[in-house]
Amino acid sequence: MTPTIPGFETRHVRAADGVALHTAVGGQGDAIVLLHGFPQTHLMWRHVAADLAHDHTVICPDLRGYGASDKPIATDESTYAKRTMGSDVVALARELGFERFALAGHDRGALVAFRTALDHPGAVTHLATLDVLPTLDMWEILRGADARVAWHLYLMAQPAGLPEVMIESTADGFFGSFLDGWTGRPDAIPAEVRAEYLRASREAVPSIVADYRASAGIDLEHDRADRAQGRTLPMPTLVVQQDWGARLGYDAAALWGAWATDLVHRTLAVGHFMAEESPETITAELRRLLTR
Repeated sequence: MTPTIPGFETRHVRAADGVALHTAVGGQGDAIVLLHGFPQTHLMWRHVAADLAHDHTVICPDLRGYGASDKPIATDESTYAKRTMGSDVVALARELGFERFALAGHDRGALVAFRTALDHPGAVTHLATLDVLPTLDMWEILRGADARVAWHLYLMAQPAGLPEVMIESTADGFFGSFLDGWTGRPDAIPAEVRAEYLRASREAVPSIVADYRASAGIDLEHDRADRAQGRTLPMPTLVVQQDWGARLGYDAAALWGAWATDLVHRTLAVGHFMAEESPETITAELRRLLTR
């Protein structure tokens, strides 16, 4: 049986370009949308979502190309551009009756959340990102020997064909290496949830690669244009990260401060999958954000 978030209803909701997003919805009150990371689905939010649903409407979609959501063929980089995926988020919330909503994302979902907030500041009331840097800053930092920690970014940035074939030939090993290697608490992802992540990722290799490929192209172009125009995030913003800055020699708070005018930056001593490894901490941080 496919794992679910207890008490949540799942449905397919039309988003941008007719794409349907598989979405879990629960609770009542002001809306908060939670976006998952790689190589996961909306299930990564199961603990946090259940708590927030006591006083919020919590919306947890699988991103386009992931999980049980539609996986359109990438005709060009715009199909999986974070701008397109951000339009999905706004359309999804509107379909569910919310013109304005808080937004939190982890990893790939955090990049979508960041772009959504930049492009739709009137819709996003609060923003939280977990364990990621904006695309432009990420590529500027991950150079030379330091890039070895993100080798998969370079693999999936290659032209269509090679990355897909390589990953599909050993999909469970590829995706499993991240689930096992990036966690600070192995028991945080139960066997049935891990199996669901692997199954969903195995069935989505072309769209996952297209998502990453867009980040080395069109997403980078969008970030550069925004930086040149001086665009920033006006809403209260929370950034929660591991201490990658100390390891790789950059000031994460300063990088994010250049984008966010109302920023709280937290560094946690946890693994990458922090919403599953320390859900109480992440829930508390999100609740503090929502009061700002």
